[in-house]
Amino acid sequence: MNKIILVIEDQPEIRKLICMTMDYDGFEVHESDNGDSGLKMIKALRPGVVLLDVMMPGSIDGFQVCERVRADPEIAHTPIVMLTARGQQSDILTGRRVGCDEYLTKPFSPLQ
Repeated sequence: MNKIILVIEDQPEIRKLICMTMDYDGFEVHESDNGDSGLKMIKALRPGVVLLDVMMPGSIDGFQVCERVRADPEIAHTPIVMLTARGQQSDILTGRRVGCDEYLTKPFSPLQ
């Protein structure tokens, strides 16, 4: 099992909470604060799971990151969990359409 987790989240306090929650049992947690660097890190690290925000600074948002991951055969299998404040039904449907494996809305329980 790949124990690398990549957290792509622009808000430092949320990123810290997620990282503290995930930093156990030998998991290796990496962080990115935008979609551009996050996509590069997915390609470089090949994480076991990506926790991905939707709204971030930079040229691509979380939906676009997910779309690009799914379009790249080398990383298309990467599990992606969208973790976002965008909880409208249309947002959830967009997340599913671009290929996320799970869609969690903020605020969230770290136990989720």
